[in-house]
Amino acid sequence: MMRFAFRVFVLLLALAAVLAAGGGWYAHRPLSLQADRVDFTVPRGIGMRQAATLIERAGVGVDARLLTLLARASGRANKIKAGSYEVHAGITPWQLILKLSNGDVSQGELLLVEGWTFRQVRQALENHPDLEPDSAGLTEAEILARIGAQERHLEGLFFPDTYLFDKRSSALEVLQRAYRAMQARLARLWDERDSALPLSSPYELLILASIVEKETGRPEDRPLIASVFANRLRIGMRLQTDPTVIYGLGAEFDGRLRRAHMDADHPWNTYTRAGLPPTPIAIPGEAALRAAMRPEKSDFLYFVARGDGSSEFSRSLDEHNRAVNRFIRNGAKP
Repeated sequence: MMRFAFRVFVLLLALAAVLAAGGGWYAHRPLSLQADRVDFTVPRGIGMRQAATLIERAGVGVDARLLTLLARASGRANKIKAGSYEVHAGITPWQLILKLSNGDVSQGELLLVEGWTFRQVRQALENHPDLEPDSAGLTEAEILARIGAQERHLEGLFFPDTYLFDKRSSALEVLQRAYRAMQARLARLWDERDSALPLSSPYELLILASIVEKETGRPEDRPLIASVFANRLRIGMRLQTDPTVIYGLGAEFDGRLRRAHMDADHPWNTYTRAGLPPTPIAIPGEAALRAAMRPEKSDFLYFVARGDGSSEFSRSLDEHNRAVNRFIRNGAKP
């Protein structure tokens, strides 16, 4: 009886050794992939077996049952984390389990650029290969409602930055993050603004900052450009800024601003209408927002581009006309 029990024990020990060797061989054997790189997403709330089946269907040459057994044997089956993953040729089942249990997710990124219009933001979102284009086909009002915005227009509402996200994320979710980032900055900057600023709301600060963004050629000029517009608003002088006219023209603008454009009245024409335009004209960056909330103290009312990206500032119309003569008309008489 003792000999029989010993033989059974030895047999089981040998079997365990064979299984361990086989498991070790399987765990460290490179898996075949349908491509050099395979992406897949593990949804929240699913178990190891479901995840393994999903991975197998995504194009990773793994046996879902064996991968699940390996994960359970290692004590990692209940530690897998949801998210987007990326695997490359040469990965082994054990490396795959480590990736899942460590949450070594792959991420996509979206860059929103200072000065972009919402049309450009929307195009970047809906053309991004790693985002679900769930904003496609939605009206402006529908997008505003989906992201929880109280404003009536989308222009300028999204903070320019690089946004990281799990691949196959919702475009609307990324857009909502950019909206909330802008709202947080606006709230903070509004509280820190110059008390003499001739603006009545954070939204007006956003509008002014968008104009500063589009008018600035050199970063160091932003505070003075903001001061020109603030000074004009303070005395009721029209802003007379080309970028607002161009924005109002939309697709009609062919790259050349003409006198007829500046004479044609529309809500964004700051040559024909006093005060700020009804909406921002682009997304302003942090520097433009800060310049708008605390412009440099000056008595300048005019500026003109020098042709090298910088601006020439003037206090009177006569000074401005001379500057225009010098930098725009090359010394020709007006």
